[in-house]
Parts: sequence; structure tokens; C-alpha cells
Amino acid sequence: MKPQAFDVLAACLRNGSGLVIGPDKLYLLEARLGRSLKNHGLRDLDALAERIAADRGGALTREVIEAMTTNESFFFRDDKPFVHFRTHALPRLLATRPPGAKLRIWSAASSSGQEAYSLAMTLAECRAQIGGRSIEIVGTDISREQLARAQEGLYTQFEVQRGLPMQFLVRYFRKEGPNWRLNDAIRAMASFREFNLLADLRMLGQFDIVFCRNVLIYFDQPTKSRVLEAIARQMPPDGLLYLGGAETVLGITNRFAAAPGERGVYEIATAAAKAAPALARAVG
Repeated sequence: MKPQAFDVLAACLRNGSGLVIGPDKLYLLEARLGRSLKNHGLRDLDALAERIAADRGGALTREVIEAMTTNESFFFRDDKPFVHFRTHALPRLLATRPPGAKLRIWSAASSSGQEAYSLAMTLAECRAQIGGRSIEIVGTDISREQLARAQEGLYTQFEVQRGLPMQFLVRYFRKEGPNWRLNDAIRAMASFREFNLLADLRMLGQFDIVFCRNVLIYFDQPTKSRVLEAIARQMPPDGLLYLGGAETVLGITNRFAAAPGERGVYEIATAAAKAAPALARAVG
């Protein structure tokens, strides 16, 4: 692949989604863009880059971005964030919010919906604790194909075997041929919409809890800072941000501080000093 062609594709991904790739990721381009080459009758990535340069943000550009940013997702991934959400974040929010206030949770880059639905199932298990409180889960992604899958709530045998507790499979899914479909009640707890993390987050509204896990690792430093700053502006002083285990805010933004004793959980920095006693009262 010609260096100029690589630069065109790399710029397309960086400007369109924040995804940063280096020359060492050429194999990834070849693996994920093969279908686009075939669909458009293009001989190789050089020809695709030529077409992208002329496309100027059109349908082909979007197709390439979707192909490259579709990431793996599975139920209760890494588990610990969901345990913390259930045992610490949720009690804290329920204790500090007025009874009529709606709690809003954002699953950013939600892919095919497993993270958002894991949160929904967690909340379903806490019905007695929640009472009549209104809670909204919003899942967003840049890929229309993945969003359609999330809205359908239909998963393969392989997908439900990855991280999903057996009791949840029995309780919240029904068998449909070789696949499994989430029941209507759980699906109704989450809504999904197309959204680019580089866009204006204000259109999504404010969120008490944000799951933005295993996303920042694909961005360069300025883009990470930009996204985290924007997220912080859409959260209340006592909101919580969950990142992936390999991600951090250190050296990127001073808007968040690590939650005491936790990995991958962050508080709004201005509230961090006050949060520990409030959390102790909420869960004590």
C-alpha cells in the first residue's frame, strides 16, 4: 500500500471517528475493509483511498468508518464495573437524588448493546431498592448496523455464553431457533441512537453515570482530552465515569479524579474530595 493512500485512510478515520491507526495496523485495514473492496469492485486499498479522497465524507467514507470502529462487546464485560455500579454507584445516587428525579445512564460506543443491557439486567435485579424511581439507559454508537442489532436484542449462543450468568439467561431471555432474544421488559429499559463521540454531547443531555469503556485506547491524546472534557460537562458534580481497565485520565484531563480504591472508576474532580464521606453514608 502506498504511503499516500495510507495517509488518506488514516485521516478519514481520525477525522471521522477519532480512531488513530499507525502503519503497524495495515493488517487491520486489510482485514476489515475487504468487504468494502469487494462491494465496490476495488482492486486494493490504494484504489479505496482514491475513492475516499473523492468521496468527501459521503456514504463510502461512512462505510469505512463503520467497518473499522465496530468493536467487540459482550455481557458483563470484566464484571467489576457492574459490581461497583450495583453496590456503590446506584445506592449513592438513590440516596442523594430527590425521589422524583430521573437517573440517566449512558453507554457510550455501545456496539451491539450488551453493555447497556447488562446495566438493565443489573437494575432489574435491584427493583426493591429502586422502587418507583425512573431510570433511563441510553446506548450510542457510530455504527448503524450495530445499533440495529442492539435494538433487536437477538444474540447468538456464543454471545450469551460470554459473561452472561446462567440465571440471567434463564430469567431474561427466550430461545428463538439457534439464538436468544432478550425479553421485552429489559429491552424497554434501554434506548439506542446513532452518535459520534466527536460530536456535540450537549444534544444527549446530562448523565449521572457514564460507561465509556475500551474506547479511549483508540484515540490520540488530544482526542481523549476533548472527549473527556465534553463528558465532564454533561455530568453532575457527583456523577461517575467508568473507563476500561487499560484506560486512565492521568495526564489527559484534570476534570476527573480516580475514585478511592477503585480502578477504572472516576469522579468529577471538584467533587472527589467530598465524595468519599457521601459514599460511605450512602452504602453504610
